[in-house]
Amino acid sequence: MEFFKNTNIDFLGKKWYFLVFSLIFSVAGVLSMAFWHGIPLGVDFRGGTLVYVKYSHTPDTAAISSEAERAGLKNARVQRYGPVSNNEVLIGLDIQETSEQALDNGKLKIIQALEKNAPAGKQDLNNASSITVGTELLNRDPLHLSGESDANPRYMTIAQAIVDYRDKTKGGVLTSIDELKGVADPAVVASLQDSFFVSDFGIRNVEIVGPQVGHQLRNQAMWATLYSLGGMLIYLALRFEWIYGVAAVVTVFHDTLITVGAFSLLDREISLTVIAAILTLIGYSNNDTIVVFDRIRENIKLLRRDKLSDIVNKSINQTLSRTILTAGLTFLTVLALFLFGGEVLRGFSLALVIGILIGTYSSIAIAAPILVAYQEWRGERGKAPISMPLRSGNGPAQPKEKIRV
Repeated sequence: MEFFKNTNIDFLGKKWYFLVFSLIFSVAGVLSMAFWHGIPLGVDFRGGTLVYVKYSHTPDTAAISSEAERAGLKNARVQRYGPVSNNEVLIGLDIQETSEQALDNGKLKIIQALEKNAPAGKQDLNNASSITVGTELLNRDPLHLSGESDANPRYMTIAQAIVDYRDKTKGGVLTSIDELKGVADPAVVASLQDSFFVSDFGIRNVEIVGPQVGHQLRNQAMWATLYSLGGMLIYLALRFEWIYGVAAVVTVFHDTLITVGAFSLLDREISLTVIAAILTLIGYSNNDTIVVFDRIRENIKLLRRDKLSDIVNKSINQTLSRTILTAGLTFLTVLALFLFGGEVLRGFSLALVIGILIGTYSSIAIAAPILVAYQEWRGERGKAPISMPLRSGNGPAQPKEKIRV
């Protein structure tokens, strides 16, 4: 199957347009990282506290951010996660202590920021523990168990049943205390109405990533990226010539810079899943580049008297249909992931969407022109042109042919 047959597009003739396009997006990303949003590292790398909150209605992330700001929680990041129908948000705080007290502190701060019009003297049942509920029931003694030896365990069992119903059956949020009438004795429910109220949200979980762990993950992500670039440089230098490895690494660096710059411009957090996507894109972009390089190598043997620029143009046109088919199908897949994958995968899929577009573009518009530019530079300096072993599959290298500009 082919989309294009016998195309003759002068890609190298448009190299200055490509250069301007790449410069605009690269410089915009660098300026954003340097002066505007910086590199928006997620809590995985910078350390901090993650608070998972479920609402009884569709949450307004802008309003939640404003409430957190008014409560003194600076730089709180609020984002939706999970299926939209679950009404869940993830709130990132800069609290980096790793103690149990810090976990409780982060939870308490969020509760104080989000609770509105709380009745005086009442506790929030949606954010109360089974111990809190059981202790309150024991103090009020709605079942008149005072003096009995099993009063404490019985009330604690009732409290645990209430909390389990809230968390497992109602998803963590009660809309009314009356919902408990089928779970507990009517006297217990009446007592709860005197002591508790229900807010419109519930804290599902609290996690902390310490600054030391975040620093270690940041270093590991950086080294993983550098190792992958170094491995490609070595592989392509051995398979082709060193300039081909340099061209591929420059191309991948270009793709990574634009992708990270886009995240900075959009002020989207870079998490571990985004790093995984970037590493995936390094391999994807490199694969596209190798396809073009392979065709250039084959055409050098067949068209050894032609100029390298003509050979490169012909090679790109010959692989264009394959490139569009492969990139198009992959792009549609990651686009569906971006649109329907939910907030948890939003950063990962966004990196793939941007990276596949830029990676496909750069294999045509960046990698190949670097080869021709290098040859022209050598020609202007009066140096001999580079040579490349013409290998076929896994067979032995053939005698080197020299391509002159």
